[in-house]
Amino acid sequence: MEPTPALVIRARRAVLPTGTAPAAVVVADGRIADVTAIDAPVPEGTVVVDLADDEALLPGLVDTHVHLGEPGRSGWEGFATATAAAAAGGVTTVVDMPRNAIPPTVDVDALITKRDAARREVAVDVAFWGGAVPLRDGVPDPEGRVDPDRMAALVDAGVCGFASSLTDSGVPAFPPVAHEDLELAARTCAELEVPLVVHAEDDGVLGEAPPAGEDYRSFLASRPPGAETTAVLRLAAVAARTGAHVHVLHVSAFEAAEEIGAARAQGVPITGETCPHHLALASETLASTAGKSCPPVRSESNRELLWGALAAGRLDAVVSGHSPCPPELKDGGFGRAWAGVSSLGLALRVVWSGAAARGHTLDDVAAWMSAAPAALAGLERAKGAIAPGRDADLVVFAPDEIAEVDTAALRHRHCVTPYAGLALRGAVRRVWLRGGESPGAGSGRLLAPERKG
Repeated sequence: MEPTPALVIRARRAVLPTGTAPAAVVVADGRIADVTAIDAPVPEGTVVVDLADDEALLPGLVDTHVHLGEPGRSGWEGFATATAAAAAGGVTTVVDMPRNAIPPTVDVDALITKRDAARREVAVDVAFWGGAVPLRDGVPDPEGRVDPDRMAALVDAGVCGFASSLTDSGVPAFPPVAHEDLELAARTCAELEVPLVVHAEDDGVLGEAPPAGEDYRSFLASRPPGAETTAVLRLAAVAARTGAHVHVLHVSAFEAAEEIGAARAQGVPITGETCPHHLALASETLASTAGKSCPPVRSESNRELLWGALAAGRLDAVVSGHSPCPPELKDGGFGRAWAGVSSLGLALRVVWSGAAARGHTLDDVAAWMSAAPAALAGLERAKGAIAPGRDADLVVFAPDEIAEVDTAALRHRHCVTPYAGLALRGAVRRVWLRGGESPGAGSGRLLAPERKG
């Protein structure tokens, strides 16, 4: 027996897997029951929402690169504030990175602690990456080894996969993996059939670069593009040897994106993402430490080539890389400030502004910011598209509305952003999470991917 529709949303522009078209989205029991013609009959008693002519219906975005500090560093960012910002920005699912919490998510006990902290706070759905880091006696230690048994236990407990860094993460409790540990982590991920997502900058190249000073030019010189390309070549070789799906985080250098594309063309299971700040900002005009990140924002010419790599499919996803900190850690010069950009609530508008200016469509944005991240995290059966059987995570977006970024209106813990005062295209007007409109604290669920087989 078919469930009774509770809601029908009719849009002249619905961004569907087959392309944008007029459609009616039928919602029942929190899922999309059907996608029909916009003028299809509606059962009596069903709530009907007709979108305005200037509005489009998008699938809820999936952001697989969000650094939350709770527990332990909730003063940096917590579940309540981050997920409120996500909902306001059209993001209905986030996947938390393991690094910033105390303890980091490197074993099942830490995952349980983190899930307990999140359970009653989240406004959107939340899943979790585990950390693949060297351990000694169960404690993160640069001289230790990756523990495959702990990784297997974390997968059984519901993580989407594992995150590692090839260089200093800025958090001592999340040390980088050495060469032999990277191979071990990848082989373990291949056996567990989960991705390994990696901060890809090569320590050797960084060690030969000049030290960072307090101005942006010297900071940029301290993180050369070669650090990314060298790391990507190494990761591609590991992926080829082990069969692991290796995903490169926050690609900033277009040369690295080209290497990812070249490796994949040879059948290597490697993918990559970039972030809004790498697509929107440029070193020539970056004046505020609010835009400092590692790897860094690069030149205008690099930015355009990065857009080209994204358009050509050499990169798969665009995710926020949301990495906030207290404002005082952004004080001072570029050499000392924390490397992280806060953009969770603004990512859709930032990316759409740049995409529209370059002739891209909302279909492209939905592919980059919803479908691809959902697939990476193993959530594609429920998330990532307006299609029957998926969760009714839906966003009403006005793509032609233009407004300046008002930091006072941001929902992040701290209103530090390089986009302050910038005029951006697009406005999120309404959001449904599993068919419930205007999700707030307690609306979200804690997710685990559906395992293959």
